[in-house]
Amino acid sequence: MPIATVNPANGETLKTYEAMGAEEIERRLQLAEATFRTYRTSAFAERARLMHRAADLLDEDQRDIGRIITTEMGKPVKQARAEAAKCAKSMRWYADHAEELLADEQPAAADVEDSGGARALVRYRPLGPVLAVMPWNFPLWQVIRFAAPALMAGNVGLLKHASNVPQTALYLEDLFHRAGFPEGAFQTLLVGSGAVEEILRDERVRAATLTGSEPAGRAVASVAGDMVKKTVLELGGSDPYIVMPSADIERAARTAVTARVQNNGQSCIAAKRFIVHADVFDDFAERFVAGMKALTVGDPLEEGTEVGPVASEAGRSDLEELVDDAVESGATVLCGGARPDGPGWFYPPTVLTDITREMRVHREETFGPVATLYRVADLDEAVLLANDTPFGLSSNVWTRDEAETERFVRDLEAGGVFFNGMTASHPAFPFGGVKRSGYGRELSGHGIREFCNITTVWHGA
Repeated sequence: MPIATVNPANGETLKTYEAMGAEEIERRLQLAEATFRTYRTSAFAERARLMHRAADLLDEDQRDIGRIITTEMGKPVKQARAEAAKCAKSMRWYADHAEELLADEQPAAADVEDSGGARALVRYRPLGPVLAVMPWNFPLWQVIRFAAPALMAGNVGLLKHASNVPQTALYLEDLFHRAGFPEGAFQTLLVGSGAVEEILRDERVRAATLTGSEPAGRAVASVAGDMVKKTVLELGGSDPYIVMPSADIERAARTAVTARVQNNGQSCIAAKRFIVHADVFDDFAERFVAGMKALTVGDPLEEGTEVGPVASEAGRSDLEELVDDAVESGATVLCGGARPDGPGWFYPPTVLTDITREMRVHREETFGPVATLYRVADLDEAVLLANDTPFGLSSNVWTRDEAETERFVRDLEAGGVFFNGMTASHPAFPFGGVKRSGYGRELSGHGIREFCNITTVWHGA
């Protein structure tokens, strides 16, 4: 894939960039290593001051960077501005909480005595330069949720962003530079995916984090494993959205529409499989399909647009293949299901039902505004169907029954269970999945400690 901004609303190539050569990559690796030696000793207060400044600048830039995001990957411009605002909020959260989250831990006095020591503590120390391989779907947020905790912990960052969002990638480097972070604390590497392995194998790179597809995660994890380097992976998702008889059906259906088409349906944590109890299936389906049909699809730069184009022509083709395969195998299309005429990579909000396990759409992630709708007889069937996926990122459940709540928390195979609302990420809560959705956690105290050297400090009596 060339490094270029291609507007998905019309297919027009707006800007292209040359990939960095070996000499420039080497210069930046040297700079990252040199900067880390001094930056790691900086005080939390100084890091927090810089992070707050970066957040303030991002707020000031919200309209401009929002427009850039929309022209690069197609999300409605209101959502792009909201993404920028969320990033600034999270940067401030880590600026205000990092010192507390990484404070020295004191083992119990009895355990220190039992070890034969006079005193002991556990200290969190930064690892060094961390390589971040990031996707295009949330081109600011995916990076900031790594960068804010990593920088506050005393690490330095190297960003290899998706090749279709180069302007956003360069903006991020400039943002931290303007905020006053030392040169080399956060650098963007304009390189293709073929350059990642050599960079990751470099001894100066101490760890890596990747958000993206399962194949990309496998590739990075394989190289990192060979080099014995820490990784955090946040991969695909096929999140269930379960509706039980005690739910507020009107709210559940209205929220389901947003949960499916947020970010044009291109979100790992978007609800994708709607699993509805037979007692309320017809009511929910009628409301859900009506809501999907009513969405405004169009130019993502228009303020009233709710669903824009899929980010790439290949992405739309992948969606079409999944839908066509399902229909040929007996699925029923309740709305959408065919690409519209005209320019751009648009695909309509689509709902499929009568899904069987043999269909590809049952097993694979639908990365776009396509929902699958299932009818189940009881809670046990809902859980079995929810877990019948190689992924385990998050899940949504609508119920007012406390006994059902406990069952779902116990039995759903996912990194999150969200009741009576849609899955969302927040800096205070850990984020990540199980199974083929990856490993490790981002955000919260768990996320900031992922790239720390957890050090035991012991003093003899």
